Amino acid sequence: MTGFQEPAGTDMASHEAHALDALDAAFAAYAVRRPEQATQAVEFAALLRDPEDPFLRARLAGHFTASAWLVDRSRTRVLLTHHRKLGLWLQPGGHADGDRDLARVALREAEEESGLSGLRVDPEIFDLDRHWIPEHRDVPGHWHYDVRYVVHAGDNERYVVSPESIDLAWRGIRDVSDDAQADASLRRMAQRWLADG
Repeated sequence: MTGFQEPAGTDMASHEAHALDALDAAFAAYAVRRPEQATQAVEFAALLRDPEDPFLRARLAGHFTASAWLVDRSRTRVLLTHHRKLGLWLQPGGHADGDRDLARVALREAEEESGLSGLRVDPEIFDLDRHWIPEHRDVPGHWHYDVRYVVHAGDNERYVVSPESIDLAWRGIRDVSDDAQADASLRRMAQRWLADG
């Protein structure tokens, strides 16, 4: 036998390190683009290097999630889910469950929660939000470090309600922006979307 063989797992470790470096760079770029959230970007980047894997939901001190600002083809409506556990209208999203590519997680969650196909995700971070998730059944309260990405609908905009949701609805982004009862981070994203044009 000739040549050098890499030890098992080396390719995976290299891939994971590259993914972490790419996400670290994305947080740094976001801090420059969105100076009003630079502090959050630094906090999110610091979590990347935590010795307890922050991409797993078992890390109850806090872990990464990803969600989708899912816009229709006209770019005037966003798809929201009436979240079954939280009882709020929110953007689709969920746990990373070990996946270090959070844009891919956002896209997967958008597909699973909406039933839509032909979706496309922008690779650039759209928003960051750290929020508290209250205790539910046997899971203690914990922090979600949610990384949000813009996801674009394809030709078919007829959604299917998944078991995770009570309902889904396309809502006008301007309506969300003006809705004083809406989740604060949802309003922030709507206002940002309208400001960015």
